[in-house]
Amino acid sequence: MLKLITKNSGETKAAGERLAKRLKPPAIIAFRAPLGGGKTVFIQGLAHGLGVRDRVVSPTFVLERIYKIPKRTYSLYHYDLYRIKPDDLLIDEILENAKSNIVAIEWSEKMNQRLPKSAIRITIKPRQDDIREITIT
Repeated sequence: MLKLITKNSGETKAAGERLAKRLKPPAIIAFRAPLGGGKTVFIQGLAHGLGVRDRVVSPTFVLERIYKIPKRTYSLYHYDLYRIKPDDLLIDEILENAKSNIVAIEWSEKMNQRLPKSAIRITIKPRQDDIREITIT
Protein backbone atom coordinates (compact mmCIF):
# COMPACT_ATOMS: atom_id res chain seq x y z
CA MET A 1 0.00 0.00 0.00
CA LEU A 2 1.17 3.51 -0.85
CA LYS A 3 -0.28 6.72 0.61
CA LEU A 4 0.27 10.09 -1.02
CA ILE A 5 -0.83 13.60 -0.18
CA THR A 6 -1.15 15.95 -3.15
CA LYS A 7 -1.59 19.67 -2.62
CA ASN A 8 -3.06 20.63 -6.01
CA SER A 9 -4.25 19.20 -9.32
CA GLY A 10 -0.73 19.41 -10.77
CA GLU A 11 0.59 17.11 -8.06
CA THR A 12 -2.36 14.75 -8.55
CA LYS A 13 -1.59 14.56 -12.29
CA ALA A 14 2.09 13.98 -11.49
CA ALA A 15 1.11 11.03 -9.28
CA GLY A 16 -0.74 9.55 -12.26
CA GLU A 17 2.31 10.07 -14.47
CA ARG A 18 4.54 8.25 -11.98
CA LEU A 19 2.17 5.28 -11.85
CA ALA A 20 2.07 5.15 -15.66
CA LYS A 21 5.82 4.55 -15.79
CA ARG A 22 5.28 1.27 -13.90
CA LEU A 23 2.32 -0.02 -15.91
CA LYS A 24 2.28 -2.66 -18.60
CA PRO A 25 -0.80 -4.39 -19.97
CA PRO A 26 -2.83 -6.15 -18.90
CA ALA A 27 -3.72 -3.69 -16.15
CA ILE A 28 -6.88 -2.44 -14.48
CA ILE A 29 -6.79 0.68 -12.34
CA ALA A 30 -9.95 0.96 -10.26
CA PHE A 31 -10.80 4.39 -8.84
CA ARG A 32 -12.97 5.27 -5.87
CA ALA A 33 -13.58 8.88 -4.93
CA PRO A 34 -16.52 11.21 -4.46
CA LEU A 35 -17.83 13.42 -7.25
CA GLY A 36 -15.14 16.00 -8.01
CA GLY A 37 -12.62 13.99 -6.02
CA GLY A 38 -9.80 13.97 -8.58
CA LYS A 39 -10.29 10.70 -10.47
CA THR A 40 -10.19 12.27 -13.92
CA VAL A 41 -7.26 14.53 -12.97
CA PHE A 42 -5.26 11.46 -11.88
CA ILE A 43 -6.20 9.67 -15.13
CA GLN A 44 -5.07 12.72 -17.14
CA GLY A 45 -1.65 12.31 -15.56
CA LEU A 46 -1.74 8.56 -16.16
CA ALA A 47 -2.52 9.11 -19.84
CA HIS A 48 0.20 11.74 -20.20
CA GLY A 49 2.70 9.40 -18.55
CA LEU A 50 1.76 6.68 -21.05
CA GLY A 51 2.38 9.09 -23.94
CA VAL A 52 -1.23 9.90 -24.86
CA ARG A 53 -1.33 13.19 -26.72
CA ASP A 54 -5.12 13.62 -26.89
CA ARG A 55 -7.04 15.74 -24.41
CA VAL A 56 -8.30 13.41 -21.68
CA VAL A 57 -11.82 14.08 -20.41
CA SER A 58 -14.19 12.03 -18.32
CA PRO A 59 -16.42 9.69 -20.33
CA THR A 60 -19.39 10.32 -18.01
CA PHE A 61 -21.93 10.57 -20.83
CA VAL A 62 -20.34 8.18 -23.33
CA LEU A 63 -19.19 5.54 -20.77
CA GLU A 64 -15.92 4.79 -22.58
CA ARG A 65 -13.09 6.67 -24.21
CA ILE A 66 -10.18 4.96 -25.93
CA TYR A 67 -6.79 6.64 -26.19
CA LYS A 68 -4.14 5.29 -28.53
CA ILE A 69 -0.68 5.14 -27.03
CA PRO A 70 1.99 6.13 -29.56
CA LYS A 71 4.46 3.41 -30.56
CA ARG A 72 2.56 0.77 -28.58
CA THR A 73 0.22 -2.04 -29.60
CA TYR A 74 -2.12 -1.35 -26.69
CA SER A 75 -4.45 1.49 -25.69
CA LEU A 76 -5.75 3.20 -22.58
CA TYR A 77 -9.45 2.47 -22.06
CA HIS A 78 -11.16 4.96 -19.74
CA TYR A 79 -14.56 4.07 -18.28
CA ASP A 80 -16.88 6.13 -16.08
CA LEU A 81 -19.64 4.11 -14.43
CA TYR A 82 -21.14 7.01 -12.43
CA ARG A 83 -24.46 7.32 -14.29
CA ILE A 84 -25.24 3.67 -14.75
CA LYS A 85 -25.66 0.35 -13.10
CA PRO A 86 -23.41 -1.68 -15.37
CA ASP A 87 -24.87 -4.89 -16.68
CA ASP A 88 -22.91 -8.06 -17.19
CA LEU A 89 -22.33 -7.29 -20.88
CA LEU A 90 -20.59 -4.00 -20.12
CA ILE A 91 -18.53 -5.59 -17.35
CA ASP A 92 -17.60 -8.43 -19.72
CA GLU A 93 -16.49 -5.82 -22.29
CA ILE A 94 -14.37 -4.00 -19.69
CA LEU A 95 -12.72 -7.24 -18.58
CA GLU A 96 -12.14 -8.32 -22.19
CA ASN A 97 -10.47 -4.99 -23.04
CA ALA A 98 -8.31 -5.35 -19.93
CA LYS A 99 -6.74 -8.55 -21.27
CA SER A 100 -4.41 -6.66 -23.61
CA ASN A 101 -4.71 -2.99 -22.65
CA ILE A 102 -4.58 -0.62 -19.71
CA VAL A 103 -8.05 0.09 -18.32
CA ALA A 104 -8.93 2.93 -15.93
CA ILE A 105 -12.36 2.72 -14.28
CA GLU A 106 -13.99 5.62 -12.46
CA TRP A 107 -16.67 4.55 -9.94
CA SER A 108 -15.27 1.01 -9.99
CA GLU A 109 -17.33 0.04 -6.94
CA LYS A 110 -20.24 -0.41 -9.38
CA MET A 111 -18.53 -3.52 -10.75
CA ASN A 112 -19.35 -5.25 -7.47
CA GLN A 113 -17.54 -8.54 -7.06
CA ARG A 114 -16.39 -8.74 -10.69
CA LEU A 115 -13.34 -6.52 -10.23
CA PRO A 116 -10.30 -8.82 -10.46
CA LYS A 117 -8.05 -9.18 -7.42
CA SER A 118 -5.14 -8.12 -9.62
CA ALA A 119 -6.65 -4.65 -10.16
CA ILE A 120 -4.74 -1.68 -8.81
CA ARG A 121 -7.13 0.09 -6.45
CA ILE A 122 -6.87 3.83 -5.99
CA THR A 123 -8.92 5.66 -3.38
CA ILE A 124 -8.87 9.45 -3.44
CA LYS A 125 -10.14 11.39 -0.43
CA PRO A 126 -10.50 15.16 -0.82
CA ARG A 127 -9.28 17.17 2.15
CA GLN A 128 -9.35 20.94 2.49
CA ASP A 129 -9.00 23.05 -0.66
CA ASP A 130 -7.26 21.03 -3.42
CA ILE A 131 -5.49 18.63 -1.06
CA ARG A 132 -6.05 14.95 -1.83
CA GLU A 133 -5.14 11.84 0.14
CA ILE A 134 -4.45 9.08 -2.38
CA THR A 135 -4.16 5.43 -1.37
CA ILE A 136 -2.88 2.90 -3.91
CA THR A 137 -3.20 -0.83 -3.20
